[in-house]
Amino acid sequence: MGINNREKSAAAFAEAQKVIPGGVNSPVRALRSVGTTPLFIKEANGAYLTDIDDNKFIDFCMSWGVFILGHNQQRVSQAAAEAVMRGSSYGIPTLSETLLAQKVREAIPSMERLRFVNSGTEATMSAIRVARGYTGRDVLVKFEGNYHGHADHLLVAAGSGVANISNASSAGVPSDFVKHTVVLPYNDVEALRNYFDQNGDKVAALIIEPVACNMGVVVPSAEFLKATREVTSQHGAVLIFDEVITGFRLSRGGAQQRFGIKPDMTTVGKIAGGGFPAAAFGGREDIMRCLAPEGPVYQAGTLSGNPVAMAAGIETLTQLSVPGFYEELEEKSNQFISKLKQIIVGKGIQLNHCGSMFTMFFNDAPVRNFQDTKNSNQERFACYFRNMLSRGIYVSPSQFEGNFISAAHTPEILGYVLDSIAESIS
Repeated sequence: MGINNREKSAAAFAEAQKVIPGGVNSPVRALRSVGTTPLFIKEANGAYLTDIDDNKFIDFCMSWGVFILGHNQQRVSQAAAEAVMRGSSYGIPTLSETLLAQKVREAIPSMERLRFVNSGTEATMSAIRVARGYTGRDVLVKFEGNYHGHADHLLVAAGSGVANISNASSAGVPSDFVKHTVVLPYNDVEALRNYFDQNGDKVAALIIEPVACNMGVVVPSAEFLKATREVTSQHGAVLIFDEVITGFRLSRGGAQQRFGIKPDMTTVGKIAGGGFPAAAFGGREDIMRCLAPEGPVYQAGTLSGNPVAMAAGIETLTQLSVPGFYEELEEKSNQFISKLKQIIVGKGIQLNHCGSMFTMFFNDAPVRNFQDTKNSNQERFACYFRNMLSRGIYVSPSQFEGNFISAAHTPEILGYVLDSIAESIS
């Protein structure tokens, strides 16, 4: 599998830059860090993307983890299309909102009550506001390299596309907006316990990616994840699991089911919306009762609970509940990872993975936290990305992101990808 020229994409990018800042609506899509220009996609099906130059690519980004069933899955697309024909938005409650909420709670019981929003950023921002309202405290604890969206108070030592900015933050964020945000090193139990020993009574919430996905995939130690639950319980702080990526990805019940840790609040997105803009935040009933109109914490959204997104989410979660789905995905992913480990031996590459998510770090040492990721050779990664692209494979275009295996990635596809990786890194 090779690719044709990308003349139409190049022309489309030049035109986009005249009206859209940087030519893209999310910075990492510009592909600057990997030394090339964006693809412009016209359609996607299964494990494949097709660009406007008619190049076909195997997709390992999968819209940043959204499409666990594959692109344009027939039943999901049909459910969304039928919903559109009934009207795309009402601004009034629908039965589909309740049904999807029930399906989310069935899969993630810790979300006793939940509310839908339109993005992961909205979900985490709202969860933190509720936690502060519930506790009457101000301090938020997060971890280096964990990305929880682009709300002002969260752009501190963040991962994802922000990791390529020198100060890992953003211009335009006043210092007063982040003065109540405390950043601790990921996977450091001692630093976590020491901070809470000294300041625990001031902490409203601790928010964490239970498996980091926005500095590349970085798996927490069992001791570290357990400690987040212990210190928050001891000091009356709210433990928030940001499962926007890991929710419905690492198991039907997300990372909290996989690792046996029950948070007080959870955010989900991506998969939960079936490819449409939808996310949710929820948690213990007593906490969620703080939310208007029951309580004093305000949150609202015109398109929240959008009927098209609800329909796609309902069909997606219905398919994910079929017995054996996650076992099959895990087995397929494990086989792929096992072969990939053999390919990279002696190549100066660290492979981090969890379930159907993985990152290849071009790094000689193990990667356990954000500081470790910074030792990765981004020039090597950029070369690898371009090599894979030339072979018709689109991997996530950042050293600081994960790659995702879906139900649509067949053994034949995965075999071709493994052969291509071996060629690309040689």
